[in-house]
Amino acid sequence: MEENKFQFVELKESAAEHIAAPHYSYWKSVFRRFFSSKVAIVMLIIASIIILMSIIQPMFSGYVPGQNPNINDQSMKYLAPSLEHFFGTDNYGNDLFDATWLGTRTSLFIAFAATFITTVIGVIVGAFWGYSKKMDKFMLELYNIVANVPFTLVVMVLMYVLGRGVSQLIFALSCTSWLSVAYFIRVQVLIIRDREYNLASRCLGTPTYKVVIHNILPYLVSVIVTSIARDVPNYISYEVFLSFLGVGLGSSDQSLGRMIQNYSNDLTAVPYLFWIPVAVSAIISVSLYVIGQTMADASDPRTHML
Repeated sequence: MEENKFQFVELKESAAEHIAAPHYSYWKSVFRRFFSSKVAIVMLIIASIIILMSIIQPMFSGYVPGQNPNINDQSMKYLAPSLEHFFGTDNYGNDLFDATWLGTRTSLFIAFAATFITTVIGVIVGAFWGYSKKMDKFMLELYNIVANVPFTLVVMVLMYVLGRGVSQLIFALSCTSWLSVAYFIRVQVLIIRDREYNLASRCLGTPTYKVVIHNILPYLVSVIVTSIARDVPNYISYEVFLSFLGVGLGSSDQSLGRMIQNYSNDLTAVPYLFWIPVAVSAIISVSLYVIGQTMADASDPRTHML
């Protein structure tokens, strides 16, 4: 009799549920995509060094704006950059290296604070603005009014009314700019608002805030990152511009804009006093912009390859 060549195979329910496709992690894919860009890595290193220097160096320098301990020491004035004074000294005998990093810290704080405020308010308002048709009518009229007033003019008027200072400048920069962020988010929400799964959620009685938080906002990560990447360098530029005009920060505050304004008269005679803060401002703006744009592309799921 021939031996039975058939064998019973044990069935495992867990094996039947196994998915053959590789495991997908959104944030792992984001960072993998981001760190695949060599330019972004270089810019990230540059921005990290500048940010760390602006935080750490002022803690040990002892530099205080407005206090000029070497004002009567002629030997300390207008010293060229050297190993002892990396960025040289100014007309008061102050070390420009210490002043630059303190100014960078102030400028970065203003830019990040204003970006945080405008992003949070803009994203929340814009998400509900795009989802609610009743809210859309009112907000569109408000946006049309505010958008026709030049942003720089609004900031300058607010600074004249409130006075010069860090908190006043942050408020002035974020007072109306959140509305443009909200409008930007509103347009993106309109694109995905009436998709089938959102219609199904409404039919099942899901509250509006849950639909917005769970169904809409997760699709806007790359859009929000794009907005942040645009706003941070813009606010640094606005701070420099307004302080250069004399309507930004007061004499007791140190920033890159204040330094550029103070040393603009020395552009011909002692050019390094003017160009060093300009160069730091340009480098930090460009590096943050490149990092933000690369992160925005990386956070778009359509760019992820399994």
